[in-house]
Amino acid sequence: MPVIVVSGTGTEIGKTIVTAALAAVAQSQGRTVAVLKPAQTGLTPGEPGDAHEVARLAGDDVAAVELARFPEPLAPATAARRAGLPPVLPQDIATAAAKLAAEYDLVLVEGAGGLLVRFDDEGATLADAARLLGAPVLVVTPAALGTLNSTALTAEALRARDIEMLGVVVGSWPSAPGLAERCNLTDLPEAAGGAPLLGAVPEGAGALAPAEFRARATTWVAPALGGTWRP
Repeated sequence: MPVIVVSGTGTEIGKTIVTAALAAVAQSQGRTVAVLKPAQTGLTPGEPGDAHEVARLAGDDVAAVELARFPEPLAPATAARRAGLPPVLPQDIATAAAKLAAEYDLVLVEGAGGLLVRFDDEGATLADAARLLGAPVLVVTPAALGTLNSTALTAEALRARDIEMLGVVVGSWPSAPGLAERCNLTDLPEAAGGAPLLGAVPEGAGALAPAEFRARATTWVAPALGGTWRP
């Protein structure tokens, strides 16, 4: 699959680190990789964004591309409006991803927040871009209580739009999981409407040295994503 859209059930749940793990695994297999961040919010020009963090962890050969940057840490539509800048449209995302897919073996499109966060004032979302691309969506979710509901809602939204849900990855798996986390690991595929559980990235993985991150990344994602992880 040349394009994978990486979304989540919310914000600050590990999408960037999961994206970096996917990029690292693909590069270890000799594939060329580009990561596309349609809308980077909360950063000023010159600050390293999510796409650059993916490249830092996964390897300098990863092409890091942003379409727009808005300084306030808000939803893309709100951040663009307050900055007086044009929003990023689904067609912009689809066009950029398609161009990258012509040059790279794998393109990872990392969203902002959850699947239905607005990119413009008309209500366009990352789901609209995924549908234009005909690309599957990998959903990143937390491990703790509440994850089954948010995962089920995201899966339902994808089904309603006839978009393939590639699977679920836990974005930050605790070093000492409790009963809720262990049960959630078993129950997530059912909550996801039958989509498979495709990995669990350990908490703190983003703080690893890049060389160690790359060496360990294959153990965090399932064979379907090129790794060795199993529930």
